[in-house]
Amino acid sequence: MTLSFPLGPVMSDVVGLELTTEDVRRLQHPVVGGVILFARNFISPEQLKALTASIHALREPKLPIAVDHEGGRVQRFRDGFTAIPAMRLLGQLWDHSPLEAIQVAESVGVVIATELVSHGVDFSFAPVLDVDWGESGVIGDRAFHKDPSVIAKLGNALIAGMADAGMRAVGKHYPGHGFVREDSHHEIPLDDRSFDEIDKADLIPFRLLARQGLSAVMPAHVIYSMVDSKPAGFSSIWLKDILRGQLGFDGLIFSDDLSMEGASTAGGVTQRAHAALDAGCDMVLLCNDPTQTDALLDGLTADGVVPGVDLSRRLQRMLGDPGARNEARYQAARKAVGALPTSSRT
Repeated sequence: MTLSFPLGPVMSDVVGLELTTEDVRRLQHPVVGGVILFARNFISPEQLKALTASIHALREPKLPIAVDHEGGRVQRFRDGFTAIPAMRLLGQLWDHSPLEAIQVAESVGVVIATELVSHGVDFSFAPVLDVDWGESGVIGDRAFHKDPSVIAKLGNALIAGMADAGMRAVGKHYPGHGFVREDSHHEIPLDDRSFDEIDKADLIPFRLLARQGLSAVMPAHVIYSMVDSKPAGFSSIWLKDILRGQLGFDGLIFSDDLSMEGASTAGGVTQRAHAALDAGCDMVLLCNDPTQTDALLDGLTADGVVPGVDLSRRLQRMLGDPGARNEARYQAARKAVGALPTSSRT
């Protein structure tokens, strides 16, 4: 049965290849407003289409469906999908031929968006806009380049390709995860640079793209201690004062996964969600733990969190547009992507 009510501020996941009774119960909860998929939710293109169709049929407005599908080592769907290169390859191509790199980056965006949208996935959490400082293992070759201005240009081209194929973009990990060694999935990273140092490097791609087609942002679970004692995703300074105020960004802000160790500074799962929402996030993600998801939904409901019409409308803009598919453009883009090497040079 399709339920009709506004979308809430929690993005949840599902357990397997098709919806279970418990999945349906969670996704029809009023506080839920989106779904993120993982590799465990995929076995074939046909199965993925059936899964996304069943999710979209649950609610009106539809629940937007997202995935981390950047390319390289972060590509959730493989069989039947084009192998997307690590973004570092585009940066290396830039060093030899900037014009070609821009063209290929746009082609990458076309391929990612065309293939995801045609399988019922609305958007990817991409592109990565972190600076490659040569320090971060978790970022590494996911970053385009070490030069922030190059990152902005390649990111803008990829976003344009995605938009051409009917998909919105989510830039991450604001204001930059590339300087710290620690992986926020398992540790609490600390970046002790001054705001001026961050502003003159890591913030450049976000500043340039904030008003140029970037529909959403995901902040990092990193503490920038010279700016705030809280991780960026829990910091009103970073989200309201700087991102909204100084950079003029008016799109959606998605928290990174609240189950990550980098989010643990904010307390239990419900406290983490409140901290993120109060700081300026529009939607919070909680992944890979159904028991904790239930606790979060119950906790937010008990605290009086309700779906919002404005948030619901903004989330609807993240839905993919299957009608934007251009077969000739897609095939040409796929050919350009296929001509790239399969791994980056070090």
